[in-house]
Amino acid sequence: MNSVALGASGLQVTPICLGTMTFGEQVNEASAHTILDRSLERGVNFIDAAEMYSVPAKAETCGATETIIGNWFAKHPGAREKLVVATKVAGPARGMPWMRPEVSKAGIIEACEGSLRRLQTDVIDLYQIHWPARNVPVFGAVYFDPAKDKPMPSVLEQLEALSGLVQAGKVRAVGLSNESPYGVHEFVRLAEQHGLPRVATVQNPYCLINRTYENGLDETCHRLGVSLLAYSPLGFGLLSGKYDETGLVGDHGRMAIYDSMKAQRWGRPEALAAAKRYNTLARDHGMTPSQLALAFCYRNPKVASTIIGVTSLAQLDECLDAWDTQLSPELLKAIDAIRWELRDPAQ
Repeated sequence: MNSVALGASGLQVTPICLGTMTFGEQVNEASAHTILDRSLERGVNFIDAAEMYSVPAKAETCGATETIIGNWFAKHPGAREKLVVATKVAGPARGMPWMRPEVSKAGIIEACEGSLRRLQTDVIDLYQIHWPARNVPVFGAVYFDPAKDKPMPSVLEQLEALSGLVQAGKVRAVGLSNESPYGVHEFVRLAEQHGLPRVATVQNPYCLINRTYENGLDETCHRLGVSLLAYSPLGFGLLSGKYDETGLVGDHGRMAIYDSMKAQRWGRPEALAAAKRYNTLARDHGMTPSQLALAFCYRNPKVASTIIGVTSLAQLDECLDAWDTQLSPELLKAIDAIRWELRDPAQ
């Protein structure tokens, strides 16, 4: 895999990124360290975490993922220098009373200090705002409701906090997550106007059952030089085919295990129905559902790096091996035909 640039940040990363939100919940520390070992051995130089991980979010596991990664760094001198490390400051608490209520300047600085301690590192390569501070429809919400507006830290205040962290040498580059075209544009506009750090990336969902990034955010990011980090390329496992026969029941995968996840966008019946259509398409063309879904992101010019989440070495190897999968123009047309019919059920 050739490395790719993240915006104008100067960071060079592999087009596959290891997501780590399972570490500390579905994956214990020993297994997580084995996955990190294999990922590095296979050439992945990019890992992504967040202060609120692991997932599903719980007070007792908040920060567990970063702690596990930090302990791995402590056990492997020299590993930190080989990796681009990304993590995130949580947005305003969404059903998580143990998190700070808002993304203020002081809150961002406090969060960064905590992440640095847990990660056992002096600098975070890419520091992202996990979701917007302002009222915006995210995580499955479709419609903007102005009645939910309330006072909040401004974009400028957030940028000033991030700028202070960059100037202090604690952060190299900054990014956003779960953002809208307006949000990305506003962060870039104010950064340019006030001489503050320009966001390099936006980390948003992008997969066969959620291509909402293409509804205007793709053009915004292209014109502003902001790179997409695509998360949930397998649609929380729906696009792996594991739920095709059983549905979201049993003990084989997060969507079956956790009721809180079934209640989210990925648990909609329409999302599973659409995933089954894509999974059948993959099999009809002699590939696994995972190969089709991952190749759709891996080979997409809109995507800088695709974030994969795994719970075992076998899953990691399957995801990395899919890098060699190519999708023909005819298959891409068939994918678009399904999307035209079913749109984005996991929006």
